[in-house]
Amino acid sequence: MSTEDTGAARSPELAEELRISIARLSRRLRTLRPEASEGGMGSPLPLTQFAALAAIERHGSMTPRELADHEKVQPPSMTRVIGHLEEQELVVRSPHPTDGRQVVLQATERGCALLAAERRRKEAWLSRRLGDLTEDEREILARAAPVIDKLSRS
Repeated sequence: MSTEDTGAARSPELAEELRISIARLSRRLRTLRPEASEGGMGSPLPLTQFAALAAIERHGSMTPRELADHEKVQPPSMTRVIGHLEEQELVVRSPHPTDGRQVVLQATERGCALLAAERRRKEAWLSRRLGDLTEDEREILARAAPVIDKLSRS
């Protein structure tokens, strides 16, 4: 059996291992989400609202329809999410620059600060876990990170 054949035969097992490991790590990182009360908002920010806020911040601004499409939810559901984010002063609506019938959403300074705090928390946790690995294991992950990113974008 050639090396190429061995790699092809290993693909289903590798795919399963990666799926399980990445899902487990993703779940673990999600559990690190801070309570919104830590940011002075009083109640936890649900994952759907956090994801919407992050998408708006990442793109600079989005229409509600673009955000709904990006998050793969129906516009009425996104309208409720946006309403909650506005109530907590995490996003603001502004007139669309070219279409008077639409608005664009932008993350507020408060929303950006909340996202930055979450990123710092997750990166600190992950950095501590990486510190528990051997130098060789960290090198393997350093080489694998761009490959995993490539997979995530395909």
